[in-house]
Formats: sequence, C-alpha cells, structure tokens
Amino acid sequence: MEFIPAIIGPTASGKTDLAIRLAKKINGEVIGLDSRQIYKDIPIGTAQPTASETSSIKHHLIGVKPVTEIINAGSYAKLVIKCIEKIKSINKVPIICGGSGLYFRAISKGIFDSSRSELEVRGKLELEYENGGAAKMLKRLIDLDFEYSKLIHINNKKRLVRALEIYETTGKSPSEHFANQRKYPIPVPNLFSIYLDWDRGEIKDNIVKRTSQMLSDGWIEEVKYLLKKHPNIDLHPLDSIGYNQIIYHLKGETTLKQLAEEINIKTRQFAVKQAKWFKREEIDLTISMSHTIDLDKIIEKISMSLN
Repeated sequence: MEFIPAIIGPTASGKTDLAIRLAKKINGEVIGLDSRQIYKDIPIGTAQPTASETSSIKHHLIGVKPVTEIINAGSYAKLVIKCIEKIKSINKVPIICGGSGLYFRAISKGIFDSSRSELEVRGKLELEYENGGAAKMLKRLIDLDFEYSKLIHINNKKRLVRALEIYETTGKSPSEHFANQRKYPIPVPNLFSIYLDWDRGEIKDNIVKRTSQMLSDGWIEEVKYLLKKHPNIDLHPLDSIGYNQIIYHLKGETTLKQLAEEINIKTRQFAVKQAKWFKREEIDLTISMSHTIDLDKIIEKISMSLN
C-alpha cells in the first residue's frame, strides 16, 4: 500500500521544515494545505516556504492564486487530488503539509453537501457579522449566488451566515447545494496523518520568534504594497491574522511593539483552536515535538511508519 503522508499541526509548529526533510528522504514533493499560503503577493504574512526551501524541494499550491480570488475547502481538495496524481505520475511521493483543519477534513473524509455544519467556519462568519461585516457578507453572497441572495435580508444573520457557510464548506453556491445533494469531493485514499504536538509554552516561543522575523522580513511593506495595488477592494486573504493589525498600525493607532504583541496574542489563540480541531480528527501518528528533539530520528520514524 502506498501511503500519502500529511504533516499537520498548529501554526509555527515546524511543519514545512519537517516536510522538506521527509521529501528529501523519500523522494517526495510537498503539497500545501493552507487557506492563505495559496495566494500570491502575501508570502511573508502567510509564512510561505522561502525561495531556498522551494528550490530544494518542489512545492505545490503555494503562491499560485491571485488575492482577489476566493478559495474554499471543496475546491482546495480538488486541487490537492490533482497535485497528488501529477506527483505520482513522475514516480515521486506526494507529501501534504499544512495547518488548515477544515481542509484536512475535506481531503481525509470528504465534504458533504448535506446539512452538516462546520463550527469553525460558522463561528468565523458569525463574528464577522457581529463586527459590522453584514454588508460585505451580503455583497459576497450576491457575487456567488445572485438569485439566492434575493431571498436573504441583510438583517437575517442566521440565513446569511448559513448561505456563506454552505459555500465555504462545500465549494458550491447555496442554489447548487440545495439542487444537488452529493458527496464532494472524494477523500484522498491511503492518507497517513502525522500530527506535530507541541507544549503550549514552546509554541508560544515559536510564535514570538516567527512574528519578529516576519516583521523584520518586510511584512508591513507587504501590506502597503497590497493596499496600493488593490485600493478600495475588500481582499478575502486580508482577514488573516496580522493584516488588519498592520493596517491599524499604518493608520498610527498602534506602536510597533503593540503591533507585535497583538499579532502574537491572536496567533496563540489561533494555535489553540487548531490544536483542539486536530484532536477531534483521526490521527495515524502523533509526534511529541520540542526544541531539543532530534529531527533526523523523527524523519526515520515517519519513514518506517509509511512502509
């Protein structure tokens, strides 16, 4: 049986480094499983693999979509399956790597166009609505499904959230969803999940270090460029952690120190949510990570588990 390894875990857990090491060991190529790393023009803020990392091992679904395009779990899963077929056709091993719990579920179990609700997506949409985003949400629905949008009033929070939830979890508009109740897409066969489990204190240290590095690498300049390139456009990827905080900083509302602290807090909270999500998934191999761990031994352990 040919297993397809999927290295998953919270943000700042060292997934990319481990995936690259494993790829060198088993003649593989890496497929990103990240809802934001797939976009162009935001490599720093989404912690995309560096040029040296992608030159040493080929990566797929990293920096390939314009920031003006909306991607969802169903569509992403289809892209992953295509990449797997492409990599296997040249006799290499596909290695999936990322921290998106919803996208992992899409490739491991499939997305159902039934009444199943994804709490993570719903919670995010409800928060957006409560924070004054109703008008933008309705506009998004109009763009996705004009006919169905006619049935929903902007003040009907429940129906507006549900309509966008359907799209983000199935990849289909509400109209398509109700017209065709089919499983979509097919889960990835022979998936072997590898979860990187960190002590919360050590993950906190990783996050602080990474945020500092990202700001030093030009994250603020990256945001300036995006705002200049896409003025007056509500870019979906910019709801990621850090981007709104940097926009407030550019307006003079926070100091650089306050900016870094806010990003660290938001990222830690996100890492906790990711860890809770993955604990609900069926994991094949859990690796207890630490700053002193021997990564070569970990790679050897993973390689043996795949045989």
